[in-house]
Amino acid sequence: MGYCPCFGWRKGKKLKSGEKKEPGKKPKPPVSPGIGHGTKSSAALRQEPSAPKEEPNAGNRAQTFTYRQLAKATKNFRSESMIGQGGFGAVYKGILESSGQVVAIKKLDKTGLQGEKEFLVEFLMLSLLHHPNLVNLIGYCAEGDQRLLVYEYMPQGSLEDHLHYLTSDQKPLDWNTRMKIAVGAAQGLEYLHRGASPPVIYRDLKSSNILLGEGFIPKLSDFGFAKFGPSGDKSYVSTRVMGTHGYCAPEYLASGKLTTKSDIFSFGVVLLELITGRKAFDESRGREERFLVDWVILLHMI
Repeated sequence: MGYCPCFGWRKGKKLKSGEKKEPGKKPKPPVSPGIGHGTKSSAALRQEPSAPKEEPNAGNRAQTFTYRQLAKATKNFRSESMIGQGGFGAVYKGILESSGQVVAIKKLDKTGLQGEKEFLVEFLMLSLLHHPNLVNLIGYCAEGDQRLLVYEYMPQGSLEDHLHYLTSDQKPLDWNTRMKIAVGAAQGLEYLHRGASPPVIYRDLKSSNILLGEGFIPKLSDFGFAKFGPSGDKSYVSTRVMGTHGYCAPEYLASGKLTTKSDIFSFGVVLLELITGRKAFDESRGREERFLVDWVILLHMI
């Protein structure tokens, strides 16, 4: 699926104005808040919008599942099947009995209106948008007061996992892989901004929402806070501030005016994470080093 509130496979601490994991490993403690691969170069980020390739389920209608089917797929949503926890619910790994397909199932909190809104927005966005660097929606369940979304399973977890929460049997990402992830995430974002009609502002780009498939192919996930971009002669969308500490563009935080450039700022923060290995916001560090952007600016001034 902040601060400003968010839902992701791995979540930071959320903030609501005025005050988002797909497949991965076990949930982590919350935190408050040139690119090329091989022969590719930084010019790849400046290319014309990448043309979407056909995904396995692209263009197909999302399947409808019963609650019983999804409960069976996750062994009745047992804790052992949980792979993520967020502000609006939990994410489980499951196996669909009908096909044997491994999936990720987001079960939204049925007690909150925000969870209902996120369900509708994410279902709409992923039903309309198809690109190799966006997570694929397989289906949904809207039975009674139950709201669940079914996605393709991303076996490598999230970028956040590999940058900040490596297990003892994992190796740090090498440089080429980091740049491959950066390019893929940039292409997904470029599609939202320039390939989708109307344009879509993601509004929650961060390392925990970049999921990694086989070969570390990155896909953007958690579209519950996405917004359609401005239309006509408008240059921005006015909206309640939502996002994650350390990733939100300062002008958006200050004014609530959302543009595609707000996403670009967040992408820049992810790039800094990839380059430095530091978190976007780290409460354990000194005051001047808690925000990655502030720390980098400070280094530049030295």
